Amino acid sequence: MLENLKKRWGINSNLQVIKIIVVFGITGSLAAWLSKPFISFLNIVDEGTFLSWILRLIIVFPIYQIILIIVAAIFGEFKWFWSFLKKMLIRMGFRFLSKY
Repeated sequence: MLENLKKRWGINSNLQVIKIIVVFGITGSLAAWLSKPFISFLNIVDEGTFLSWILRLIIVFPIYQIILIIVAAIFGEFKWFWSFLKKMLIRMGFRFLSKY
């Protein structure tokens, strides 16, 4: 499994795989935790409605992207995550990022 991840992600080190997985874990948890004040401020009640889920995604998405780059830099993986983030956003339709 580790070898498959290394091949898919274009990396050579087991340590780098572990750091990448840890960065994703920390970022997800931190983004969810930091988005709670924004959700409370906007008074979004968890009703399970489609609109409440869309609003939560709109709030969490930019927070996650920023935290991902910050945590990646702390772990020394900024270059890999910057490339990953650009590819992901370009696939989502943010083509203007292909210049950077």
